[in-house]
Amino acid sequence: MLSERTGQILNSIVNQYIVRAVPVPSQTIARVSSIGVSSATVRNEMAHLEQEGYIIRPHTSAGSIPSDKGYRYYVESLEDLPLPPAEQRMISHLFHQVESEVAEWLSLAATLLAQMVQNVAIVTVPKPAASKFKHLELVALQDSLTLIVLVLHGAKLKQRLINFDRIVPQNELTRIANRLNGEYADLTSQQITARELVLTPAEQEVTHYLREMMQSEDEEEYEEPYLDGWHFMLSQPEFVQGRHILSLMELAEQRSLLKNIVPERLEGKRVQVIIGKENKDKAFHNYSIVISRYGIPEEAVGTVGVVGPTRMPYAHTISTVGYLSLVLSQLMAGLYGRDFTSELAPNSN
Repeated sequence: MLSERTGQILNSIVNQYIVRAVPVPSQTIARVSSIGVSSATVRNEMAHLEQEGYIIRPHTSAGSIPSDKGYRYYVESLEDLPLPPAEQRMISHLFHQVESEVAEWLSLAATLLAQMVQNVAIVTVPKPAASKFKHLELVALQDSLTLIVLVLHGAKLKQRLINFDRIVPQNELTRIANRLNGEYADLTSQQITARELVLTPAEQEVTHYLREMMQSEDEEEYEEPYLDGWHFMLSQPEFVQGRHILSLMELAEQRSLLKNIVPERLEGKRVQVIIGKENKDKAFHNYSIVISRYGIPEEAVGTVGVVGPTRMPYAHTISTVGYLSLVLSQLMAGLYGRDFTSELAPNSN
């Protein structure tokens, strides 16, 4: 744990580096901070911060820059990050100017977010958080071969061939389908797994494949996300030579950018920040990601986020992502005829 003074000095270093993009010397911190200590005291505190891994000195005689650990301390110290009212009004006004179509909302959200934070913005198309069982048909083909036809909510149809270890006549398949239709109506794969039913071996086998088919649907990639702001990213001092951003652009071209930036556990009502080497993919170790869910948890959810260098304006980025997530959730609630409640509103960390 850092003392209050040491924490203030660290946060001052982060703020200065975010603005200037050059190593921060002790004299600057002593001059611009409101802590009221000498340069010598700041140097001692900075030596402690360096020893503990919160800051790095690129060269012996140079100033300091924050490490991933330093940025993490800074982000965790941020509290109460509402977007300025003027920016809220501007966003609300612009959304009132576009048509009431999801595609228009998402395109505008990506463009606005990129412009406001000067980094790459990503907004995904909302999809059901978990597929729900609607109807099942079992069709006998030949010998023990059977076709499973599974209909999910949202007009999604899945098909699969299975081989029983015996010949199962059509009348028995129809009976199995009728029973499972009654037992599993409107359930997710997790809810089906949790049901404690006494099933015949054939019913157990069909249920096994149903769960696999539904889980496969849940794991399918999002539609191609809305991306904007590459030109902002390329203008950042870290990427003026271009080579550091090539791996990121390659992921975008391969349509695997989203899969690599969304955390495995992205909580519904929270803006999350992943910094540098906290990212699971090495291609993102020079970047930070600020990301949040939006939408209606039991109906359809998407993600809205920002990718930028670790030296990004975290406070403004977090508040902007949080507010746009809130706006998109409100719009989705209206689309589904739902009353918007605070339960849909994301919290910032």
